[in-house]
Amino acid sequence: MYPPCEVVGRYVLPIFRSMIAKELIENYDFTQVEAAEKLGTTQAAISQYIHSKRGFKSIAKFEGILPTIQSAVEEIARGIATGKMNADEVVLSFCRICSSLQPEVKSSEPSAYPGSKKDT
Repeated sequence: MYPPCEVVGRYVLPIFRSMIAKELIENYDFTQVEAAEKLGTTQAAISQYIHSKRGFKSIAKFEGILPTIQSAVEEIARGIATGKMNADEVVLSFCRICSSLQPEVKSSEPSAYPGSKKDT
C-alpha cells in the first residue's frame, strides 16, 4: 500500500497542474510559456497538459475528488492571473489540498491506483 502523500503527489499533482494550466490558458489568455513560468515547469510540459498527454492518464481513478480539485484550480488560477498568488503560494495551496484529500485517498483500495499489481 502506498502512503497517501505519495499517491496524491504521483497521481493527483499532475492532474492539478494540468487543470491549472488549461484554466490559465483558456480563461485568462496566458501563453504556454507564461503558464509554465507561473507553475514552475516547462513549456513542453504545459503543451502535454493542454493536449491531455500528461496529467489526465489516471483522472478516471480520482473522479470522486475532482470537484474538490476543480474548485481549488479555479481559485488558484484566478490568484495567479490577478497577481495575488506567486509560485510559493501555489505550492502551499497544493499542500493544503493534499492534506485535505489524504483521508479519501487512504480509504481507497490500493488496487485503484494506476500501476498497482491489480491495475497492470
